[in-house]
Amino acid sequence: MQLIGLTGGIASGKSTIASRLGEHGAVVVDADRIAREVVEPGTPALAEIARAFGDGVIAADGSLDRAALGAIVFADPEKLQVLNSITHPAVLKASTERFDAARAADPDAIVVYDVPLLVESANEYPFDRVVVAHADEATRIDRLVELRRMAREEAERRIRSQASDEQRLAVADVVIDTGGTLEHTLAQVDALWEELRTRR
Repeated sequence: MQLIGLTGGIASGKSTIASRLGEHGAVVVDADRIAREVVEPGTPALAEIARAFGDGVIAADGSLDRAALGAIVFADPEKLQVLNSITHPAVLKASTERFDAARAADPDAIVVYDVPLLVESANEYPFDRVVVAHADEATRIDRLVELRRMAREEAERRIRSQASDEQRLAVADVVIDTGGTLEHTLAQVDALWEELRTRR
Protein backbone atom coordinates (compact mmCIF):
# COMPACT_ATOMS: atom_id res chain seq x y z
CA MET A 1 0.00 0.00 0.00
CA GLN A 2 1.08 3.54 -0.73
CA LEU A 3 -0.25 6.18 1.67
CA ILE A 4 -0.36 9.64 0.12
CA GLY A 5 -1.04 12.71 2.24
CA LEU A 6 -2.91 15.37 0.27
CA THR A 7 -3.15 18.82 1.82
CA GLY A 8 -3.72 22.44 0.91
CA GLY A 9 -5.30 25.56 2.35
CA ILE A 10 -8.97 26.38 2.13
CA ALA A 11 -10.05 26.91 -1.52
CA SER A 12 -6.75 25.53 -2.84
CA GLY A 13 -8.40 22.97 -5.14
CA LYS A 14 -7.49 20.00 -2.95
CA SER A 15 -10.92 18.38 -3.36
CA THR A 16 -10.56 18.52 -7.15
CA ILE A 17 -7.26 16.65 -6.87
CA ALA A 18 -8.73 14.06 -4.49
CA SER A 19 -11.71 13.51 -6.78
CA ARG A 20 -9.50 12.98 -9.83
CA LEU A 21 -7.26 10.51 -7.99
CA GLY A 22 -10.40 8.67 -6.88
CA GLU A 23 -11.54 8.45 -10.52
CA HIS A 24 -8.21 6.83 -11.35
CA GLY A 25 -8.72 4.18 -8.67
CA ALA A 26 -7.20 5.60 -5.50
CA VAL A 27 -8.94 4.92 -2.18
CA VAL A 28 -9.72 8.42 -0.90
CA VAL A 29 -10.07 8.90 2.84
CA ASP A 30 -11.59 12.29 3.73
CA ALA A 31 -10.29 13.77 6.99
CA ASP A 32 -13.06 16.40 7.05
CA ARG A 33 -15.71 13.69 6.93
CA ILE A 34 -13.97 11.76 9.70
CA ALA A 35 -13.66 14.97 11.73
CA ARG A 36 -17.45 15.35 11.53
CA GLU A 37 -18.03 11.73 12.50
CA VAL A 38 -15.84 11.88 15.63
CA VAL A 39 -17.92 14.76 17.07
CA GLU A 40 -21.37 13.29 16.42
CA PRO A 41 -23.78 13.16 19.40
CA GLY A 42 -22.72 10.56 21.93
CA THR A 43 -19.02 10.58 21.03
CA PRO A 44 -16.31 11.15 23.65
CA ALA A 45 -14.86 14.03 21.60
CA LEU A 46 -18.17 15.95 21.62
CA ALA A 47 -18.43 15.55 25.39
CA GLU A 48 -14.89 16.93 25.75
CA ILE A 49 -15.73 19.89 23.50
CA ALA A 50 -18.77 20.70 25.65
CA ARG A 51 -16.60 20.58 28.78
CA ALA A 52 -13.95 22.82 27.22
CA PHE A 53 -16.18 25.40 25.51
CA GLY A 54 -19.49 25.24 27.36
CA ASP A 55 -23.01 24.21 26.43
CA GLY A 56 -23.29 27.17 24.03
CA VAL A 57 -21.49 25.12 21.37
CA ILE A 58 -24.09 22.32 21.54
CA ALA A 59 -27.25 22.75 19.46
CA ALA A 60 -30.74 22.01 20.77
CA ASP A 61 -30.72 18.58 19.09
CA GLY A 62 -27.48 17.61 20.87
CA SER A 63 -25.25 18.05 17.83
CA LEU A 64 -22.22 20.33 17.58
CA ASP A 65 -23.10 23.94 16.75
CA ARG A 66 -20.27 24.48 14.29
CA ALA A 67 -20.99 28.17 13.77
CA ALA A 68 -20.88 28.88 17.52
CA LEU A 69 -17.67 26.89 17.95
CA GLY A 70 -16.11 28.46 14.86
CA ALA A 71 -16.81 31.96 16.17
CA ILE A 72 -14.81 31.08 19.29
CA VAL A 73 -11.85 29.20 17.86
CA PHE A 74 -11.19 31.19 14.69
CA ALA A 75 -10.87 34.34 16.80
CA ASP A 76 -8.47 32.84 19.37
CA PRO A 77 -5.44 30.70 18.40
CA GLU A 78 -5.16 29.24 21.91
CA LYS A 79 -8.76 28.04 21.86
CA LEU A 80 -8.23 26.58 18.39
CA GLN A 81 -5.30 24.65 19.86
CA VAL A 82 -7.56 23.31 22.63
CA LEU A 83 -10.08 22.14 20.05
CA ASN A 84 -7.35 20.49 17.97
CA SER A 85 -6.01 18.66 21.03
CA ILE A 86 -9.46 17.06 21.38
CA THR A 87 -10.27 16.28 17.78
CA HIS A 88 -6.91 15.38 16.23
CA PRO A 89 -6.29 12.19 18.28
CA ALA A 90 -9.83 11.01 17.54
CA VAL A 91 -9.32 11.66 13.82
CA LEU A 92 -5.97 9.85 13.89
CA LYS A 93 -7.55 6.73 15.40
CA ALA A 94 -10.47 6.65 12.94
CA SER A 95 -8.35 7.39 9.88
CA THR A 96 -5.80 4.73 10.80
CA GLU A 97 -8.66 2.20 10.90
CA ARG A 98 -9.61 3.24 7.32
CA PHE A 99 -6.00 2.85 6.10
CA ASP A 100 -5.76 -0.60 7.68
CA ALA A 101 -9.04 -1.65 6.04
CA ALA A 102 -7.82 -0.45 2.62
CA ARG A 103 -4.57 -2.38 3.03
CA ALA A 104 -6.45 -5.52 4.05
CA ALA A 105 -8.71 -5.25 1.00
CA ASP A 106 -5.83 -4.63 -1.42
CA PRO A 107 -2.15 -4.72 -0.35
CA ASP A 108 -1.27 -2.71 -3.51
CA ALA A 109 -3.86 0.02 -2.85
CA ILE A 110 -2.97 3.66 -3.36
CA VAL A 111 -4.65 5.43 -0.45
CA VAL A 112 -5.02 9.21 -0.59
CA TYR A 113 -5.64 10.90 2.73
CA ASP A 114 -7.34 14.22 2.00
CA VAL A 115 -6.29 16.19 5.10
CA PRO A 116 -6.58 20.00 5.14
CA LEU A 117 -4.84 20.40 8.51
CA LEU A 118 -1.87 18.11 7.87
CA VAL A 119 0.65 20.78 8.93
CA GLU A 120 -1.43 22.05 11.86
CA SER A 121 -2.08 18.55 13.20
CA ALA A 122 0.19 17.11 15.85
CA ASN A 123 -0.55 13.67 14.40
CA GLU A 124 2.25 11.65 12.83
CA TYR A 125 1.15 9.76 9.72
CA PRO A 126 3.42 7.29 7.86
CA PHE A 127 3.02 8.98 4.47
CA ASP A 128 4.97 7.71 1.49
CA ARG A 129 4.48 11.06 -0.25
CA VAL A 130 2.97 14.40 0.71
CA VAL A 131 1.15 16.26 -2.08
CA VAL A 132 0.34 19.95 -1.62
CA ALA A 133 -2.35 21.74 -3.62
CA HIS A 134 -1.06 25.28 -4.04
CA ALA A 135 -2.67 28.52 -5.18
CA ASP A 136 -1.63 31.92 -3.88
CA GLU A 137 -3.57 33.62 -1.10
CA ALA A 138 -5.19 36.24 -3.36
CA THR A 139 -6.56 33.52 -5.66
CA ARG A 140 -7.96 31.55 -2.73
CA ILE A 141 -9.60 34.65 -1.21
CA ASP A 142 -11.24 35.39 -4.56
CA ARG A 143 -12.56 31.80 -4.76
CA LEU A 144 -14.05 31.98 -1.27
CA VAL A 145 -15.76 35.29 -2.06
CA GLU A 146 -17.00 34.33 -5.54
CA LEU A 147 -17.78 30.62 -5.17
CA ARG A 148 -18.71 30.32 -1.50
CA ARG A 149 -20.22 33.80 -1.10
CA MET A 150 -18.00 34.48 1.92
CA ALA A 151 -17.32 38.05 3.06
CA ARG A 152 -13.77 39.07 2.10
CA GLU A 153 -12.81 39.77 5.73
CA GLU A 154 -14.06 36.32 6.78
CA ALA A 155 -12.17 34.69 3.89
CA GLU A 156 -8.96 36.40 4.95
CA ARG A 157 -9.50 35.36 8.58
CA ARG A 158 -10.11 31.73 7.65
CA ILE A 159 -6.98 31.59 5.50
CA ARG A 160 -4.81 33.22 8.18
CA SER A 161 -6.08 30.81 10.85
CA GLN A 162 -4.47 27.99 8.85
CA ALA A 163 -0.81 27.15 8.23
CA SER A 164 1.03 29.49 5.89
CA ASP A 165 1.86 28.58 2.29
CA GLU A 166 5.53 28.40 3.31
CA GLN A 167 4.78 25.89 6.08
CA ARG A 168 2.80 23.66 3.72
CA LEU A 169 5.32 23.84 0.89
CA ALA A 170 8.09 22.91 3.34
CA VAL A 171 6.54 19.44 3.86
CA ALA A 172 5.70 18.81 0.19
CA ASP A 173 7.17 15.99 -1.85
CA VAL A 174 4.94 17.04 -4.77
CA VAL A 175 3.35 20.45 -5.40
CA ILE A 176 0.34 20.70 -7.70
CA ASP A 177 -0.16 24.26 -8.93
CA THR A 178 -3.91 24.90 -8.82
CA GLY A 179 -3.73 28.60 -9.60
CA GLY A 180 -4.30 28.16 -13.34
CA THR A 181 -6.98 26.42 -15.36
CA LEU A 182 -8.80 23.27 -14.29
CA GLU A 183 -7.22 21.47 -17.27
CA HIS A 184 -3.74 22.43 -16.06
CA THR A 185 -4.50 21.12 -12.56
CA LEU A 186 -5.93 17.83 -13.86
CA ALA A 187 -2.94 17.26 -16.17
CA GLN A 188 -0.62 17.48 -13.16
CA VAL A 189 -2.83 15.06 -11.20
CA ASP A 190 -2.87 12.58 -14.10
CA ALA A 191 0.94 12.71 -14.26
CA LEU A 192 1.14 12.11 -10.51
CA TRP A 193 -1.17 9.10 -10.80
CA GLU A 194 1.01 7.54 -13.51
CA GLU A 195 4.04 7.98 -11.30
CA LEU A 196 2.30 6.39 -8.30
CA ARG A 197 0.99 3.54 -10.41
CA THR A 198 4.46 2.66 -11.71
CA ARG A 199 5.79 2.58 -8.13
CA ARG A 200 3.36 -0.23 -7.14
